[in-house]
Amino acid sequence: MEISVTRNPAPVPDDRLAEILANPGFGTHFTDHMFTVEWTPEKGWHDARITPYGPLTLDPATAVLHYAQETFEGMKAYRHEDGSVWAFRPEQNAERMARSSHRLALPVLETEDFLAAVRALVEVDERWVPDQGGEKSLYLRPFMFASEKFLGVRPAQHVTFMVIASPAGAYFKGGLKPVSLWLTEEYTRAGRGGMGAAKTGGNYASSLVAQQEATAHSCDQVVFLDAQEMRYVEELGGMNMYFLHDDGTIVTPATGTILEGITRASIIELAAKLGHRVEERRFSVEEWREGVESGRIREIFACGTAAVVTPVGTLKHAGGEVAAPADTGPAGGELTQRIRQALVDIQFGRAEDSFGWMHRIV
Repeated sequence: MEISVTRNPAPVPDDRLAEILANPGFGTHFTDHMFTVEWTPEKGWHDARITPYGPLTLDPATAVLHYAQETFEGMKAYRHEDGSVWAFRPEQNAERMARSSHRLALPVLETEDFLAAVRALVEVDERWVPDQGGEKSLYLRPFMFASEKFLGVRPAQHVTFMVIASPAGAYFKGGLKPVSLWLTEEYTRAGRGGMGAAKTGGNYASSLVAQQEATAHSCDQVVFLDAQEMRYVEELGGMNMYFLHDDGTIVTPATGTILEGITRASIIELAAKLGHRVEERRFSVEEWREGVESGRIREIFACGTAAVVTPVGTLKHAGGEVAAPADTGPAGGELTQRIRQALVDIQFGRAEDSFGWMHRIV
């Protein structure tokens, strides 16, 4: 894929960039450039380009605005001590986007082109990658949408793929601490045969009313159950879950109707290397309750790209609540903290990457 580059004639000044990188927040500030490539049945992917970051002009009849035909990814670029910049398992993001695109009837962008797009943007906007310290990184958002001007209900004949980037600070500003969860017994995230395993905006939109419900009950996140029996834990609004048992076994809900998180898959490999048996299976809310009450469940944690790993505390529901597991300290349990630190150290180049997960960009 040949990529043309048009430099921004008015990039963010160095002194202003320093202010932004000192306290970047999340998803608030954006780099000087963006990547774009387009697809049609006749030309395939074409006109790949880096241009100054700016608004898009869309016709009111643009298909994505009416039928939500879009997919996206979330990943990070990390600055290592020697100044180099690395991505964490970016080929997995490319492959997951391919699966999501297939589910949404969108064209597939090949892995090598996905990686080239990410690399090209980071190379141009490298100065936006924060230095080491405080777990800061450059968050990358590749996304694809139906850009055809057409109101008919069918797969779009014009599709646009883009990558934008935003510096991100540490997820936990006040330090790592257990999150409280609300169990929604009215709303579900996805059913069998639906889009639960695809990373598409509709899945997140459907979670927001349940998240409002959680917030109303003074909880940080919402837990979704399966759509068929409303018994089995699936995932949080944006994170996968793990349950550590007293025999060292870790249980994580099986995929199929939940998003196959890249951090999730990495933790499964890392936990196995640390000597834990990991079971991917159905896990009921009754098993959660009984496991905590009996002391069999010792720690609960969740994971995602933004938070990496976060400890889980109390589970609240309409009928009462389930306390945090016995080994949950102010910053979570021992294994929760160990796994989180191991992942972060690999991502920032402070530990050996024996898994081959890191991909050098710059």
